[in-house]
Amino acid sequence: MKRSIPTALLLGLGLAAAPLPALGQDAKQGPQYPGRYPFVQADIDFVSGMITHHAQAIIMAGWAPSHGASKSVGILCARIVNAQTDEIHIFQQWQKDRKLPITEAKPMPTHMVMNGQDMMMMMPGMLNDAQMKELEASQGVEFDRTFLKYMIQHHGGAITMVNTLMESPGAAQDDAVYKFSSDIFADQSAEIQRMQGMLDALPPR
Repeated sequence: MKRSIPTALLLGLGLAAAPLPALGQDAKQGPQYPGRYPFVQADIDFVSGMITHHAQAIIMAGWAPSHGASKSVGILCARIVNAQTDEIHIFQQWQKDRKLPITEAKPMPTHMVMNGQDMMMMMPGMLNDAQMKELEASQGVEFDRTFLKYMIQHHGGAITMVNTLMESPGAAQDDAVYKFSSDIFADQSAEIQRMQGMLDALPPR
């Protein structure tokens, strides 16, 4: 079964300008798991990694009311909190349905299998401790500026995660994973463009 992100979603976003490869009939399949769901290790890594990725975004956006965010940034933050909280629940239900360990919704290193080796790593685009402290210490227009800058970085990491998933042999054949990744690619690509416009409209320092 061939899977690819719709070409229209790839246009206009420098972070994801290169077309994502489709997985053709001759793609080398990763390890298969028993049951009705054709998922592979790359799908598991994507879902668990996205839970921790979303968890950090929720913390970042949750600071808007107490940090003097503007109305427009506050609305954006509320949308991010609501949408990504719902998505975490969907991802965890996907794990539960497949009898997999449930990933805790915390911004922490995630277990990954790369080149046959187990490792713990932070997901692409996630803020480091210094960046989180910088955001937490900001107020008013500086919160808006710092939030938008770092959430663009954060969303860019999610795009990278989708790219990695689609490049993985046998991945995204599970209909749910394909839908997750397609929706994330579309929604976060659009939000990057919107946030860049908001950032450009802020007064200079």
